[in-house]
Amino acid sequence: MRLGFTGDASRSLLVVDDDAPFRIRLARALEKRGFDVVAVDSVALGVDVAQEAAPRYAVVDLRLGDGSGLDVVKALRDARPEARIVMLTGYGNIATAVAAVKAGAVDYLPKPADADAVEAALLTDGPLPPPPEHPMSADRVRWEHIQRVFEQCDRNVSETARRLKMHRRTLQRILNKHAPRT
Repeated sequence: MRLGFTGDASRSLLVVDDDAPFRIRLARALEKRGFDVVAVDSVALGVDVAQEAAPRYAVVDLRLGDGSGLDVVKALRDARPEARIVMLTGYGNIATAVAAVKAGAVDYLPKPADADAVEAALLTDGPLPPPPEHPMSADRVRWEHIQRVFEQCDRNVSETARRLKMHRRTLQRILNKHAPRT
């Protein structure tokens, strides 16, 4: 894993996400779009890259295994105030969106975000782009969140129900249903 940028400094991009398949897929897609990408999986490595290389762009997950992505945003702002930072999260709500923007992020996208949406958010200067034509339904967002927590709990229904503050039988009924339409 390289921690320094090798190409055009004006297209340097830091991706910080602890979801390895998502991080790798996003990094590859953005490299194909001309970015010089360094992808790391923790707050500590994100802060190290920010302090040593100060990228022009960054995509940072809010919740990481070793802390909050807001710490990476702060380090990026300190190292390069004009950096354009997009915050990603699977746990979207108004309070975290406000915290991300106050910390210095220019946009806030729910996971899973595709490379087109990330690139648009990074490169759009000025007002935010219009909302998506076909956003996920609230039921689909809820279902995806439950699935993510279920996977993080190693598919343990009781532990997932406890973390979601949900009755175990209710969770089992939800898990037995098919995903709602987007």
